Amino acid sequence: MLLLTATTASAAPQTLRVATFNASLNRATAGALSRDLTTPDDAQAQRVAAIIQQVRPDVLLLNEFDYDEDGKALRLFLTNYLQRAQYGGRAIEFAYSYTAAVNTGVPSGVDLNNDGRIDDSGQDALGFGQFPGQYGMVLLSKYRIDLSKIRTFRQFLWRDMPGAAMPPDWYSSEALAVLPLSSKSHWDIPVRVGAHTLHVLASHPTPPAFDGPEDRNGARNHDEIRFWVDYLTPANSRYIHDDTLGQGGLRDRDFVLLGDLNSDSIDGDSRHEAIGGLLAHPRVTSRNAPSSAGAVEAAATQGGINAKHQGDPRHDTADFNDRSAGNLRVDYVLPSRTLSVCDSGVFWPSQSDPLHSLLGSSEAPTSDHHLVWADIAIGGQCKRSSAPTGQ
Repeated sequence: MLLLTATTASAAPQTLRVATFNASLNRATAGALSRDLTTPDDAQAQRVAAIIQQVRPDVLLLNEFDYDEDGKALRLFLTNYLQRAQYGGRAIEFAYSYTAAVNTGVPSGVDLNNDGRIDDSGQDALGFGQFPGQYGMVLLSKYRIDLSKIRTFRQFLWRDMPGAAMPPDWYSSEALAVLPLSSKSHWDIPVRVGAHTLHVLASHPTPPAFDGPEDRNGARNHDEIRFWVDYLTPANSRYIHDDTLGQGGLRDRDFVLLGDLNSDSIDGDSRHEAIGGLLAHPRVTSRNAPSSAGAVEAAATQGGINAKHQGDPRHDTADFNDRSAGNLRVDYVLPSRTLSVCDSGVFWPSQSDPLHSLLGSSEAPTSDHHLVWADIAIGGQCKRSSAPTGQ
């Protein structure tokens, strides 16, 4: 675990901008991300930082940021990229950062994909990855993180979820004894905003793809999302225990659930029940779903399977292969109903917008996901939002 802190916390604002971004800051080998970030001229990292500087969130979850135990890559990204002006933007600083180990790339010691061998291809890791820490997570915050109250659920075994959707007769008893529910981790991170506590519920479920007819990844994705549904439902959360054996779910009022959940509630190949249940949960607000004009334009111009989608393209957050998946809403900022949603958006500029260049090109995209943000009222009423451009 790594927690970077500052000596003082910022005063509580009327509104807080919370965001999530699968930034695709992952690399093929351990240590490669740190090497790329040692100098301030990595083009992809510059564009990622530029997008963050345009949106200027107060709390930001980064998915697919390779984890290293000493936090070198994170420190380099903060100092060499976020704290330097990018593409005409303004430098941005986060007083607090949290990251911790994830399950991706950690060898399981058993044959998880049933190909008759245990290898290092990533298929037999606790979560798919070529090395421990690949596709990790980072929380950046301008407000104090309450280290003593953080809960992580990285070690919770999939078999311990009642009614788990795992494929029958697929996993051996040896596999069931070691396979966690989380492909990366699930985090409950309390952030202190003045006198208020906001629980950031962060995760990055496995994609519901890259498997076979048994749909083991689709099942795991479903249950990684269902975990949050149960966590927010006291009557259904008794089975849950965190990595220090604390029991139960979330009883505090205020939270925001963040992450690339790899599931669209209408389109795509995921099992829609879990994400549908989360969006319809009585503690989760469904008002002001983030949207962008760029997503509408992209769905129309790219065509392919997008033409067959039933969901509103305004809410798409990811730009996948147009022959198979198409553009989907898979990245979420979901505040609790106890909070007022003042504004929201997806950073997906249209082609005529000068900021469109920050998305990169088809040959070298910044990411196949787009930053999603929401302004929420913390301890007060909404004030006029200063919405970022590029929506």
